Amino acid sequence: MQPKKLPIDYTIVFLLCCFFIFSLLAIYSGSGQYASGDPTFYVKRQIVFYVIGFILMAVIAYFDFELIEKWTLALYSAGLILLIAVRFIGIEKNGAIRWINLGFMELQPSEVMKIFLVLHVAALLTRLGKYRLSFRESIPVTLKIWMYTLPPTFLILKQPDLGTALMILFAVFALIFASSISIKMFMLLFSLGLTGLGTLIFLYLYNFDLFNRLIADHQLARIYGWLNPIEYSQGFGYQLQQAMLGIGSGQLSGTGFNQGYQVQSGRIPEAHTDFIFSVIGEDFGFLGTSILVILFFVLIYRIITIAFHASSLFGVYICIGVIGLFAFQIFQNIGMTIGLMPITGLALPFISYGGSALLTNMMAIGLVTSVHLRTKEYMFSSDETIE
Repeated sequence: MQPKKLPIDYTIVFLLCCFFIFSLLAIYSGSGQYASGDPTFYVKRQIVFYVIGFILMAVIAYFDFELIEKWTLALYSAGLILLIAVRFIGIEKNGAIRWINLGFMELQPSEVMKIFLVLHVAALLTRLGKYRLSFRESIPVTLKIWMYTLPPTFLILKQPDLGTALMILFAVFALIFASSISIKMFMLLFSLGLTGLGTLIFLYLYNFDLFNRLIADHQLARIYGWLNPIEYSQGFGYQLQQAMLGIGSGQLSGTGFNQGYQVQSGRIPEAHTDFIFSVIGEDFGFLGTSILVILFFVLIYRIITIAFHASSLFGVYICIGVIGLFAFQIFQNIGMTIGLMPITGLALPFISYGGSALLTNMMAIGLVTSVHLRTKEYMFSSDETIE
């Protein structure tokens, strides 16, 4: 009985190549308003980021992910130190301090931290085993998980970066839901979340002064702009209104590459980063955006398949955490451009311009690929039964 080593996952490689093409086309079309002299400036940098990302993915995939389990606390600590450092040496953009200038690129510690936190929570849950715990047994491990989750979440909220903080919380909830922690505990946490949301709505309706102390002015303005973009078209509603006009003008097949009026006139802000889905919608229409969404669905499905066949519980949790990060980010970014979700600063994975986000996503894919490469299929002599 010999373990059969599986080949590299060509489906994921193909998907990444498709994302690479989508990214370059959309960034070139959407970055013209920001280019000074060189219209390919952002495209060339994105190519460099992708090349580094593929190398990083290959290195991580080659490395045995099970060895990382012993180092998750050290990685978590390093990520926390970076989040603390950004408050002292970080650079400010658009009123937020999220980046550390490294010279050749600007590192966003929150992007790295989300991977390190997922790895550490996955390691904690792996030690519990696969058998369901009672509610009482679930209490100490749940408290321990939140003890590690809340500090980085708080530091990220202070940057401020609500989108990334919510993404981290969503990924942790997904890991808890899939783990051996009691379902009653998960339902309690879910109920507490709904209670918190309901409390905010109550305070907004009946005690606005206290509500305004909890919710920052810019966050409240984004909510107003989301709920009524026409009335607040001169503020935060402007972004949503212009993004929806761009997507709508693309209709079925789009206006053509680099031909979108909304994008090329500069009416869509941050077109090459946060609102890049609007660029694809205007240039390539419903057909182009549908193809991209299908590619994202295939990616999520493929990671789910790898999780189902993983021979290590730690590998299963890594896949679940990565799915949580990707699913939330994809839904939030696309949702905010079509009015389904409030506007946040989350990029569209593998598509938006940006080094930290892209490299972090490639790290995540590298971890998933490492899980896949070390999945064992046991071949039995004559009948070739696979266990």
